[in-house]
Amino acid sequence: MSWVHMQQKYPGTFVMSGSRDMRSVSLTFDDAPDPRVTPDILDTLSRYHIRATFFIVGDRAAKHPELVKRIMREGHVIGNHSYNHAVLSKLAPAQFQQQIWKTDGIIKRIVGVSPRLVRPPYGEMKPHQIAWGKQNGFTVVNWDVDSEDWRNNPSSARVLANIKKTLQPGSIILQHAGGGDKQDLSGTIHALPLLIEMLQGKGYDIVTLPELLGRKAYR
Repeated sequence: MSWVHMQQKYPGTFVMSGSRDMRSVSLTFDDAPDPRVTPDILDTLSRYHIRATFFIVGDRAAKHPELVKRIMREGHVIGNHSYNHAVLSKLAPAQFQQQIWKTDGIIKRIVGVSPRLVRPPYGEMKPHQIAWGKQNGFTVVNWDVDSEDWRNNPSSARVLANIKKTLQPGSIILQHAGGGDKQDLSGTIHALPLLIEMLQGKGYDIVTLPELLGRKAYR
């Protein structure tokens, strides 16, 4: 089932954007925490007084709890991005649920909150998994703007160009604050101040996902 059809079938539970009526956008960062990338992202956001939403991978959080604490301490929102970046759509129900609950438990132990927002790795989720998310009080958040910063180690210019292609009011912008061993996310790091200035120059308010969607961040 396509993302558009899932959004129609599960309104408010599966989302790709906020309201097009408000000139607001959200910056979201997947695959945190990563000591090679996340601190630089946080430094830039702090410099510009911007709050973003970070989707946390459980096994990384367990290895780098201080970075998770810093994300929370600096006013950002934390979401659930599975335990080990599994393709959730390929998992049996018990395995899928463990990916979410195990990460939930790790995050709660570190910073005392249970995220409502879930982003499936690769944006991959089956309709019955979204239905389970709805029953358990989760909101599944994908995106409508892909920076493609994960693809072939792009330059900052390429990252910005990718974002501009589909940017509009209410957009949820996908970027990464962590990556694989061979991934170079310096393009993301160097693009971020330029992106913030570009968005502000175009009159956009940069808000967290709960603010954009009118949803609570935590259970």
